[in-house]
Amino acid sequence: MKILVTGGAGFIGSAVVRHIINDTQDEVINVDKLTYAGNLESLQAVSRDHRYTFCHLDICDGVAMAAVLAEHQPDAIMHLAAESHVDRSITGPAEFVQTNVVGTYALLEACRQYWTNLPEARKKAFRFHHISTDEVYGDLPHPDEMTGELPLFTETTPYAPSSPYSSTKAASDHLVRAWSRTYGLPVVVTNCSNNYGPYHFPEKLIPLIISNALEGKPLPIYGKGEQIRDWLYVEDHARALYTVVTKAETGTTYNIGGHNEKRNLEVVIKVCELLDELRPADKPYAGQITYVADRPGHDLRYAIDASKIERELGWKPQESFETGLRKTVQWYLDNQQWVNHVKSGEYQNWILENYKNRD
Repeated sequence: MKILVTGGAGFIGSAVVRHIINDTQDEVINVDKLTYAGNLESLQAVSRDHRYTFCHLDICDGVAMAAVLAEHQPDAIMHLAAESHVDRSITGPAEFVQTNVVGTYALLEACRQYWTNLPEARKKAFRFHHISTDEVYGDLPHPDEMTGELPLFTETTPYAPSSPYSSTKAASDHLVRAWSRTYGLPVVVTNCSNNYGPYHFPEKLIPLIISNALEGKPLPIYGKGEQIRDWLYVEDHARALYTVVTKAETGTTYNIGGHNEKRNLEVVIKVCELLDELRPADKPYAGQITYVADRPGHDLRYAIDASKIERELGWKPQESFETGLRKTVQWYLDNQQWVNHVKSGEYQNWILENYKNRD
């Protein structure tokens, strides 16, 4: 297959690209705008492979996307390009509307025209795989609020997004399904839980805690740290996404989770314990934990029921939270140059010099 991946220089996208190049025989066309969170250094290990092509493009540019589709003739689209940080969506929602909603619309229209003109056999085999989040479902009851069995997000859970980020992702999910229902575009949709692992941008919880701990800075936790998330190792997610795009029936939706519900405070303490073991300091890192004002509209609990993808497609996570977190912490300890390069702004200066000035 030839697979076009949007947002392939991002955290999850780069894991998908690395998985396809390293573990399959397929080709990849990576389309990325290279915003602050897009990092080609995450793809250095595969960038010279003859099956990998990079295109510096904005998915909002429908004309450019149509040209890329016409030139490369992909058999499938994996749409990961998105603005994804909740805090940023609260302070600046316009970019989230532009990329997540307008960008998805522009991409769908370019794909619809491309797909319409394919030969019948390729048209039937084509897939548009839209990658979304469990945050579109809103939140679930917290264990402290109820007794008995706790509910999980399923593929039929009604949407109830809370933030500008999750609202724009919900909108993009609806657009994708509408283009399938109205125009017949063959789509599949996946909704995932919180990802973690190597190459995660340092503003997200786990890499932020690792970085701040090593620098002796406060380890900020919203509220009391009681919010619960289901944690999914990013390489497990990449394997799941490839399974879906190659095996799922048109029109299906799959939730992808790691079966790892953890309170935020529990996650931070576990990171501190691993750092105490792997990079001991004069005193335990947990002493740097600081509680800060809670995020506006902060969802209490996310939890995924991922039984459908295991039952129908045979995927289940290979990493437990303990094994995945240990690999993650060790990777950040071994790759401080990558972290420092991203945080210092040097990488963005390189992007400006090597890509954006060509446009």
